[in-house]
Amino acid sequence: MIIRPEIALDDFLPIFLSSSFVLLFGLFYVAVYALVKMEVIKSVYMPAAYLFWVAQTYSMYSLSSLLSNDPFTTKVLILAMFGYLVVPHLYYHLNVQSEKRYERSIK
Repeated sequence: MIIRPEIALDDFLPIFLSSSFVLLFGLFYVAVYALVKMEVIKSVYMPAAYLFWVAQTYSMYSLSSLLSNDPFTTKVLILAMFGYLVVPHLYYHLNVQSEKRYERSIK
């Protein structure tokens, strides 16, 4: 007999909303960050991207506490959120460096 964890009906809506907010705030963070880096919108909007990341991290922490994760899983999720903060920076840094290298090789 397989025992599966069950989510109480009262807990379903908060869990659903928290997980949805993680996705939405993450989408807004990456969208604003990418648009600023592509210079489609002004760099004054960059703090909004970081606010979306903070909201996403809080939503992830809230989701973790609603699911009653053990401390190790919570730490892994927090590390994943810091990774999510760093990966776009790394991507655009590598992109700029590769463009500079390409321009030097053409000359």
